[in-house]
Amino acid sequence: MERRVFLAILLSFAVLFGYQAFFAPAPVETPPRAPAPAAAVSAPSPPAAAPAPAAPAVDAPAPLLADAAARDIIVETDTVRAVFNTRGAVLTSWKLKAYNGGDGQPLDLVPSALPASDARPFTLVTGDAAVDQQLANALFKPSTDSVTASGRDSAALGFEYRDASGLVARKHFTFNAGGHPYVIQLSAAVERGGQTPPFQVAFGPSLGAGYNTTGSSYYYPPAAIYSDGSGAERLDADDITEQPRYQGAYRWAGVSDHYFLASVLGQGRPVSVTFTPMYSPVPGGEPDAARTFVSWSADAAADTPVSVFYGPKDFDILKAVDGSLVRAIDFGMFAWLVVPLLTALKWVNRFIGNYGWSIIALTLLINAAMAPLRHKSLVSMRKLQKLQPEIKSIQKRYEKYKMTDPERQKMNTEMMNLYRERGVNPASGCVPMLLTMPVLFAFYALLSVAIELRGAPWFGWIHDLSVHDPLYITPLLMGGTMFWQQYITPSTADPVQQKMMLLMPAVFMVMFLWAPSGLVLYWLFSNLWAIGQQIATNRFVEPMPAGPAQPPAVRRVKRKGGH
Repeated sequence: MERRVFLAILLSFAVLFGYQAFFAPAPVETPPRAPAPAAAVSAPSPPAAAPAPAAPAVDAPAPLLADAAARDIIVETDTVRAVFNTRGAVLTSWKLKAYNGGDGQPLDLVPSALPASDARPFTLVTGDAAVDQQLANALFKPSTDSVTASGRDSAALGFEYRDASGLVARKHFTFNAGGHPYVIQLSAAVERGGQTPPFQVAFGPSLGAGYNTTGSSYYYPPAAIYSDGSGAERLDADDITEQPRYQGAYRWAGVSDHYFLASVLGQGRPVSVTFTPMYSPVPGGEPDAARTFVSWSADAAADTPVSVFYGPKDFDILKAVDGSLVRAIDFGMFAWLVVPLLTALKWVNRFIGNYGWSIIALTLLINAAMAPLRHKSLVSMRKLQKLQPEIKSIQKRYEKYKMTDPERQKMNTEMMNLYRERGVNPASGCVPMLLTMPVLFAFYALLSVAIELRGAPWFGWIHDLSVHDPLYITPLLMGGTMFWQQYITPSTADPVQQKMMLLMPAVFMVMFLWAPSGLVLYWLFSNLWAIGQQIATNRFVEPMPAGPAQPPAVRRVKRKGGH
């Protein structure tokens, strides 16, 4: 029985790690730059993003209301440091103060070192090449030279431009909109000769660096995503090349990577977005290294507010903005268990203040809750171990019969009668063990995608619980404790099988070498708990005495006589 259990566990892990290796999104290697998308499938083609040259055109109309020169406007909140440039009134930097990039500095969600022709976030695009060129080069007049907001207080920043051709453009930004620290509300308008042409808000290539900067083996490149509230659709490059435009009653739509999200919020109105896959070289990287982005834009209406979320995929933050935004976090098939575990982990961390110790504390609490099941399993295995002489005696009496012989079926009947008489359930030793597997898989999903663990240290050499142990110390300890646990656990297998099963800890140890160190902590301290419970069981639970094997007729006589 236990051999089948360990085989099932091994196969489960093989499937889990195989899925991660072959089916989970991975960085694209040396991809060609994607061509411009074809026309929309079922909706009018959106206007293309306008280029943003570094200097104004020579024959540009004389400005009537404009800034004197291109300059940066700084926006400071408790969570974000943003930079807008008056040329085009676009966002050039959106740094998250609570999250660092690979260089140890606050992470910037606006990609750097992009070609000047790529649109920056909040570029206005009308589809008229001449107008779009003017808007991209226009020096918008800002309403203030800097913006500061504390706590959840909102703050505003406006831009306006007018020129002699009759072009008028306005943008008004509200930060901490609705009291949410990563939500920007934009209200914009474009007029030309008294007319108000339709326009889009282009966000350009998203999101972040566009390549793995943390060294984690669980990196998901930016991808298009949208949700109708009941689920989230994630689109790869082939999907958005075949159909670039998506329109419907979406709750939100935008671009998501492993830990961050940029999206427009529907707020009860239809959402229309257009996506384009993009690739560019990694700055200072290998010649064949590429950054993967998704350039995107959303339809807008004059002076109609558009809310944009630009921030981390933190479960509580997303839920506070819109309950359906939590679907941007891909917890997989065990989401029903991951969410309660994440909630419990964050609750424990409020008291401890260190996610490494919080994982250990939650591990001990979970194992304490499962202790009765494990106790029942251990006691049952001890009883089965004591029954082995009688079981082998029964098997020996029937070994001369072939497997297809009807007499051989009597052996199974006799063994079941033996189990019944001794009060032993042969399945009770493995079922409790299998019940712990969903918790392990849920922890795997949680630690792979939960931003709460990104960059969270434990102590000493482990500075990030979301990546593997850089010194591989905890996986080695985990393998050692697993070997110890298996060595002291009662076994019903024959000596050859027992020796083979002792190889299982080595297999698991190799599989966990590159697993998130937080997951290894969970498994390590689960093993330590199991070892302690096994020692206690061996010391305080007296095994059932075994008697000599008796023929089935003798046992039937005893049952009839009441002895």
